[in-house]
Amino acid sequence: MATLKGQNLRIGIEGSGSEFYVVAMSTGCVVTLTNNTESGTHKDVLGLADQPIVVSKSWTLQADSLNVVDAGALLTAIKSMQPLAVMFDETSTTNNYAAQHATFARKGSAYFNDLTFNFNDRENSTKSIQMTGTGELSTVATGDIYEKLDQNAYTKGQFVRLFLSSDNTAAPAAVIGAARQLSLHVSVTLENATTKDTEGDWQVMEPTAISYDISTTALVRGNDDTTGSQVAAKGLADLETIYQNGTPVKWKIANTGGANNRVASSTIVSGSVIIQTLTINGPNRQDATYSANLVGYGLYEVAA
Repeated sequence: MATLKGQNLRIGIEGSGSEFYVVAMSTGCVVTLTNNTESGTHKDVLGLADQPIVVSKSWTLQADSLNVVDAGALLTAIKSMQPLAVMFDETSTTNNYAAQHATFARKGSAYFNDLTFNFNDRENSTKSIQMTGTGELSTVATGDIYEKLDQNAYTKGQFVRLFLSSDNTAAPAAVIGAARQLSLHVSVTLENATTKDTEGDWQVMEPTAISYDISTTALVRGNDDTTGSQVAAKGLADLETIYQNGTPVKWKIANTGGANNRVASSTIVSGSVIIQTLTINGPNRQDATYSANLVGYGLYEVAA
């Protein structure tokens, strides 16, 4: 019996025409099809083995992938709270972009309901996505293709920083965490809206709420440790003040340059947050650090 050493599975969302833009690769791609059942055994008879019936069908996609330069597009997609045309298929040729229309290839509509970006210095920046299907999966048409992946779109780490203000009116201007430990997580709550009077239909989902949080870790630095006249790093005392106030403050995640890569250049995403937890770790003879978890206050804004 022949066995396969893995398959070049790709997940794409619909672009222009028949193109699907790749958002995840087979390094960590999981497609799950589920028959949702309930007991069909007659309640007035004892001792019978259970006889489950299928009440609906559902499907989900999960993937971990390198962070292609698509953060803004994906954050906009999940913020829209609209279902997207999605396709998964095996691929081949240069950069594995050409869809093979394999027997298992399918497409349908799905919501981004969970998305995490991990921005890392000098390491592979990554993203994790989860999509929940709404309605049926159908066979991929022969005309559907994937965009060609540009290998230069992949980055060996990105100099991305979290910037914070001191209130909810001033523009965020000071670095509080380096990208070595910086993650943005966005989640959409979905509810099952499938008609209850039918059996075996594909599950229909509806979005009800969107939320996000940011986590970051930074070294504890002395008060005299600044990065020059352009941007000074916010220290632990600043975060404690913001934490004590318990009110929202402006933030942004941006690409950086300049001294120690703390000068903001292009903004990726911004909004308002409340500091939920602040953890101080001061081990003997090792780097002292603080970790912060910030929860979103209102919707985020994606840079144009």
